Amino acid sequence: MSTEVAPIEAEPRSSAEASGAATGEPLLRLRGLSKSFGAVHALVDINLDVPAGQVTALAGDNGAGKSVLIKCISGIHSPDSGEIQWEGKPVHIRSPREAAALGIETVHQDLALCDNLDIVQNMFLGRERVRHLTLAEEEMETAAGQTLSSLAVTTVRSVRQLVASLSGGQRQSVAIAKAVLWNSRLVIMDEPTAALGVAQTAMVLTLVRRLADRGLAVLLVSHNMNDVFEVADRVAVLRLGHLVAVERAADIDAQVVVDLMTTGTSTRATQPKPAEPRTADDQA
Repeated sequence: MSTEVAPIEAEPRSSAEASGAATGEPLLRLRGLSKSFGAVHALVDINLDVPAGQVTALAGDNGAGKSVLIKCISGIHSPDSGEIQWEGKPVHIRSPREAAALGIETVHQDLALCDNLDIVQNMFLGRERVRHLTLAEEEMETAAGQTLSSLAVTTVRSVRQLVASLSGGQRQSVAIAKAVLWNSRLVIMDEPTAALGVAQTAMVLTLVRRLADRGLAVLLVSHNMNDVFEVADRVAVLRLGHLVAVERAADIDAQVVVDLMTTGTSTRATQPKPAEPRTADDQA
């Protein structure tokens, strides 16, 4: 199949076109979103849909606007113009607390975990449960353990283990579980596999895919094309603040995405996906 993507000035394809089978309203919809810092136009007229039950990868080089976009969604920055819709209704997200109230949780690249606290304390940090003026330690411990178990995170010895003793992959798993604990519906992940080894990366990517399979919307920011095509259903590409393409991951390949990231356009033919090997039943 040949894929030709429009140049930077053209309107990217909508998510309904990109998904090929979109039904109903997406969980999150951005329309005409723009953000500037002085003379720097960080985001220019961004139109993007983020559906539930899918991993939408956000790719782009440094300075493309990825961090600014997720900060606008998570309430850290207020867009200068445009509209954010949540379940089809316009919303104004003025703070991370307001984003969390909607069900939007962000796992930042630095994870925002405290090394001197254990897993339970980190997962409930700032949102501790209190019963009769004392911390409900047993209740929080049970909830933390259940959340980790529901995500099939089995590599930690105890939920009372200090975060300082965890590996990079385990820390990322705890940060993701912390986001899921609060009944999130959209989880934004900023470079979740940065600085992880092969085994730890595989563990985190399995966890990302599991979130989407549970019906959550996932917005994945990553430079790693292998990671993107391992888990993403859709790929959105930013270049110099412009959204230049939104495509189904099955319809493009890493080379096309790199072209889009660096030049804003690509006429490269997508390499066909290898055919599945025939089974004995098929041959019979």
